[in-house]
Amino acid sequence: MMQTLTRGVLAALLVIAAAATAAAQTTPASRAIDRANMDTTCLACQDFYEYANGGWQTRATIPAAYAVWGSFQQLSDKNEAVVHDILEDAAKRAPTARAGSNLWKIGTFYGTCMDSSRIEAMGRTPLQPTLDAIAAITTREQLSRSFGDLDQRAGLAPFGIGAAQDPKSSADMIAQAGQGGLGMPERDYYLRTDEKSKALQGRYVEHVARTFVLLGESDADAQRDAARVMALETRLASGSMPRVAMRDPNAVYHKMSLTEFQALAPHVDMTRYLQDVGAKHVTVVNVRQPDFFRTLDTLVATVPLEDWKAYLRWRAANTSMPALSSAFVNQAFSWSQNLTGAKELRPRWKRCLGATEAVLGEAVGELYVARTFTPAAKARALAMVNNLRDALRERIGQLGWMSDSTKRMALVKLDAFTRKIGYPDKWRDYSALRVKRGAYAENLLAANRWGTARQWAKLGKPVDRTEWGMIPPTVNAYYSPTLNEIVFPAGILQPPFYDPTADDAVNYGGMGAVIGHEMTHGFDDQGRQFDAAGNLRDWWTSQDAAAYKARAQLVSDQFDRYTVIDSATHVNGKLTLGENIADLGGLTIAYAAFQKSLAGKPRPAKIDGFTPEQRFFLSWAQVWREASRPEAERVQVNTNPHAPARWRVNGPLSNMPEFARAFSCSPGDPMVRGDSIRAQIW
Repeated sequence: MMQTLTRGVLAALLVIAAAATAAAQTTPASRAIDRANMDTTCLACQDFYEYANGGWQTRATIPAAYAVWGSFQQLSDKNEAVVHDILEDAAKRAPTARAGSNLWKIGTFYGTCMDSSRIEAMGRTPLQPTLDAIAAITTREQLSRSFGDLDQRAGLAPFGIGAAQDPKSSADMIAQAGQGGLGMPERDYYLRTDEKSKALQGRYVEHVARTFVLLGESDADAQRDAARVMALETRLASGSMPRVAMRDPNAVYHKMSLTEFQALAPHVDMTRYLQDVGAKHVTVVNVRQPDFFRTLDTLVATVPLEDWKAYLRWRAANTSMPALSSAFVNQAFSWSQNLTGAKELRPRWKRCLGATEAVLGEAVGELYVARTFTPAAKARALAMVNNLRDALRERIGQLGWMSDSTKRMALVKLDAFTRKIGYPDKWRDYSALRVKRGAYAENLLAANRWGTARQWAKLGKPVDRTEWGMIPPTVNAYYSPTLNEIVFPAGILQPPFYDPTADDAVNYGGMGAVIGHEMTHGFDDQGRQFDAAGNLRDWWTSQDAAAYKARAQLVSDQFDRYTVIDSATHVNGKLTLGENIADLGGLTIAYAAFQKSLAGKPRPAKIDGFTPEQRFFLSWAQVWREASRPEAERVQVNTNPHAPARWRVNGPLSNMPEFARAFSCSPGDPMVRGDSIRAQIW
């Protein structure tokens, strides 16, 4: 996920320009490579990120409500402006629209979220039915049997179970169970004992206590209950699998019968849970983390009941805070500042926009693409993706380290890629989703129930390969290993990734590298373990697998050495390995395709003093320009599979001889890795 082209691709992109221009008619076009954004006092071969973006970095001001500011956020804001106009228009038209239509639901849902006076008057009232259900728990058996009902109400269970593809039989939808139940970003936030971590843990306990006060508890009771929550969540964290370990798809595959799953946690009534959430006919479950469920079983059997009830009250409040009165919203924001560094709460319309997209995303997306992305643009973008696929096919054929038998299987997988561009061919059906006027919290609960029922209805049916995992306005893209598909929403198919006013090199270095990135995910350290049909199956010879792992290890070791914020905070090379491999592969493929497009034609002239090759690399670097608050950078290093922006630029480029030639770098320069440590996969 992000986050070749032949000459025909560029012709295709010119058609996409019509859509990009339509989305930005009110915004003057900017120069694709602007020298004012650069810092040419820093040599390109010393620190290319600084060379390409240093001028922008010195001027960049992170908006008060943001944790990060850069190209992605700027484009997201632009797309949000379009969606905001759609939502405001829908809210105005809802009173006269056909009741139950998508337009009516969008306008009504958004309108209830924007009705701050009513939400303020409700206070914590929307929580009361759930709090009453928790208060009624008086025995461990009732606790065990309550998880399904509470999950159906508001997603409160300390684990997650849903319908998903069977990783080793990708045509089948089965139940999948996984760890959960934590209020901080991930397990290590509870388990670290350094000074900064202990301080953050203390602030989290304070946040939980203040939330209990908002629920009506005395200060003393709130402090006591917050300590109970922290102790229980810490024990859940201790039983959770680390993020790096979960990157191995075989390590999170434990298919078993429902009876066997129940035996893992005999004190948790899994059968009752599945009945309460509407899951019918579950016979097998992929239990991603069996040890977590063993830990959970022990906690259900031994932790005092009052501790569990405090934990569930906290979960009820925590999951609902964005939909409640300003006291709850402000408390949630106060805690989030520890993780984001943001100085202001996002405006209400932005929060309501996000909530509406989360519930009615494709209905909103259908209106978005009608304004911004034509069917012709979609067709031309598909042609662009096909050309990148041809470039990767050629690269695979030339690999010296891969045997012919593995190459054949790799090409079968590449040719089987499903390519999704812009927006779905079949829009999601929202007819069963119930939306009410003047009832925002109720609408959110109804959406949770609808979404849960929709997911469980997939069991026993063929996998729907037309579904999308992102909505059209999204500034991102993704690859799915079990579906073997690459997906590019309309939201990313515009500047700076593709700029209709720019030269070919800029577009190859931008959108071309993004396309190559997602394709390469099919062959990264995780993706390569799935076959053309999306099944987790080893199709590599042992020699080729060993050769691949050795090359991937060079990437992991390289990124382990990069620091963020201070010398003690390092990028996690194993956590970010898949994305780093995809960056390197995507750039390599896009560059090769760009060079192929120049063959047999007069060499393009320099633009602003830069050769086409230099502009290719400058385009990549400027896409990733970013200013980030230190709080957000720490969370990224701990939880995000993507490396920080500086290293997404300097890391892959320092492995590319093509970059060194373009900027006349010499062996020993910081942007040139020696042959013994240089990573080269594709």
